[in-house]
Amino acid sequence: MAYSKTLLVLFTMLFLAPSILATDPDPLQDFCVADLDGKAISVNGHPCKPMSKAGDDFLFSSKLAMAGNTSTPNGSAVTELDVAEWPGTNTLGVSMNRVDFAPGGTNPPHIHPRATEIGIVMKGELLVGIIGSLDSGNKLYSKVLRAGETFLIPRGLMHFQFNVGKTEASMVVSFNSQNPGIVFVPLTVFGSNPPIPTAVLTKALRVDAGVVELLKSKFTGGF
Repeated sequence: MAYSKTLLVLFTMLFLAPSILATDPDPLQDFCVADLDGKAISVNGHPCKPMSKAGDDFLFSSKLAMAGNTSTPNGSAVTELDVAEWPGTNTLGVSMNRVDFAPGGTNPPHIHPRATEIGIVMKGELLVGIIGSLDSGNKLYSKVLRAGETFLIPRGLMHFQFNVGKTEASMVVSFNSQNPGIVFVPLTVFGSNPPIPTAVLTKALRVDAGVVELLKSKFTGGF
């Protein structure tokens, strides 16, 4: 009887083997340079460009070498280096950003829904804040960081940076996703398309409709 059960298990494994081996969690090639114009079906990422057409510089980028223009309403500029800007990161689960700040500039409260973030302050003084979930009592963890100091933000937690110094500041961050995504809290709440009904926001925020309409007017054009 035991021998028969063993044979049954072996036959079942052999039967299922094609479906089990149809996918692999690990890379199956050295590089998969994203074909951003490709017409192939994209399930979770971009199709690979033929290596003969990928060139020889897909492993290198100088985009983060230049500071961004901080003449914005937030006094900051984000230079992204995700798969759309650096196709060589396709399928590798990594990307980077550079953020530059004018004095008093901020990277407003936001969330990366698909990635954990680790960053280093390159110059200046930045107040870095991370807000825990309801499980932690919405606790704010914050610290002023200076050049060379680092911070860590778990996936999905709201966070922000604010230049508390008198000079320009900058930081570089890395993500464990080729497309970490971003949800800017003020823009999402007050600048969604179509707008969140004012009645919902007055109840949720416990303010008058006039306050909600004023805040909506600040974000109708985005950031």
